[in-house]
Amino acid sequence: MITLSIEPPRRELTFTPTAAGFRVMLRRNCSMSPRALLFAFALLAALSLGIASAFAALGAWLILPFAGLEVLLLGAAFWITARHATDYERIELERGRVVVEVGEAQRLRRYEMDARLARVAMDNGCLRLRVRQESLELGRHLDAAARVELAAELGRRLQR
Repeated sequence: MITLSIEPPRRELTFTPTAAGFRVMLRRNCSMSPRALLFAFALLAALSLGIASAFAALGAWLILPFAGLEVLLLGAAFWITARHATDYERIELERGRVVVEVGEAQRLRRYEMDARLARVAMDNGCLRLRVRQESLELGRHLDAAARVELAAELGRRLQR
């Protein structure tokens, strides 16, 4: 008997030990690299414009503007997807400081917090790292179960 699972495969959270603490890298789950997306887009655009050109040659010339619009919108969707394909969050404990680096659409933001004051909290399914009144959302690229697992492990490691 064959059974199919609808659940996506679980990603393992790997806390890499460093000299002063740990490091964990959270990446977006992308099945295609930006280069593969470009290839898929070129293939789809060529196919769409080829079919539209064949119909235009048979006299249905009005199909060409719609095919062009289709390719333009498809290109915009692929461009947005490719920009976010390499998004990540890196959480690091080094020399008593929690350093969170967030790479999002070619922008890099870096946050540093005192590890002794940092607390992990779950608010409505969102994982937050809090220091006094400031809060930073973590785990954007994880599913709900993995966020809970990350919160537990991060909380345990920061309490040391």
